[in-house]
Amino acid sequence: GDKNAADKAAVDMMRKVLNSVSMDGIVVIGEGEKDEAPMLYCGEQIGDGSLQPKVDIAVDPLDGTTLTAQGRNGAISVIAVAERGALFDPGPCMYMEKLAVGPHVDPDSVSLDYPIKHNLKWVAKALDKPVSDVTVVILDRPRHLDIIKQCREAGARIRLISDGDVAGAIEVAKAGTAVDIMMGVGGTPEGVIAACALKCMGGHIQGRLWPRSEEERRIAVERGYDLNKILTIDDLCKGNDVFFAATGVSDGDLLRGVRYYSGGASTCSIVMRCKSGTVRFIETHHKWGKPSVTNLDPMEQPRGSVSTHPVW
Repeated sequence: GDKNAADKAAVDMMRKVLNSVSMDGIVVIGEGEKDEAPMLYCGEQIGDGSLQPKVDIAVDPLDGTTLTAQGRNGAISVIAVAERGALFDPGPCMYMEKLAVGPHVDPDSVSLDYPIKHNLKWVAKALDKPVSDVTVVILDRPRHLDIIKQCREAGARIRLISDGDVAGAIEVAKAGTAVDIMMGVGGTPEGVIAACALKCMGGHIQGRLWPRSEEERRIAVERGYDLNKILTIDDLCKGNDVFFAATGVSDGDLLRGVRYYSGGASTCSIVMRCKSGTVRFIETHHKWGKPSVTNLDPMEQPRGSVSTHPVW
């Protein structure tokens, strides 16, 4: 029932595993600023001390902390990796407007600047079905009441999700999906992570920074952020050297959750690579009695020390 404890457990283990990987990684999207998060904070250097490859890392150790704490569906653990300098740094702007569509929709036919009715019409046209058969996935938040109203007035269907819009964005690009477009305001870090996944899948996402207060707006402008600019998928995630992976924590439309049994557990993951366009679903069976990367010493030890080797 403690969402903070659930998040801490996810952060601790993800950092431990990442520090065993041969790379020179910088956390671009993490758990917050250094003074806000003790581990996986933005700017933290991770890896086993190797000098190559130099990569940007985006993590959401537990996308759906409240879902997990309440035993509800849809929580996942997510990581994306790209070459150094490829990932968008949102700075102080923790929220953004988003619009995500699958690979069959021309990204130039929809826009955050266009009326919702227009976007739904062009998604329907691209998918060769009436607007009444278009399903929109939206975070269930009071700020989205007007978007929901406009979607319903246009005749579209609505799927409200309580949390976890990374999975919602991925769903719009998945083959045989039941949803067609995602829109609304959500976390900027999740938007960057979703961009990595959609780039691997051939989908598209647009974003526009959405300051929550005048103070956040002032800081963003002072740091040089253009709050009116529509960020494309290439602004959020540059290049094609991109990898994405997610593992289900609790059952969801995208991934099955963790299953425990005597002596072990099973997990279901999705793994993507942009260069090849491959999307793999992997079921893994873990044996507690066998050596694995989770047998590492605590990661309070310096990067590159002997503690980064498994202890059998």
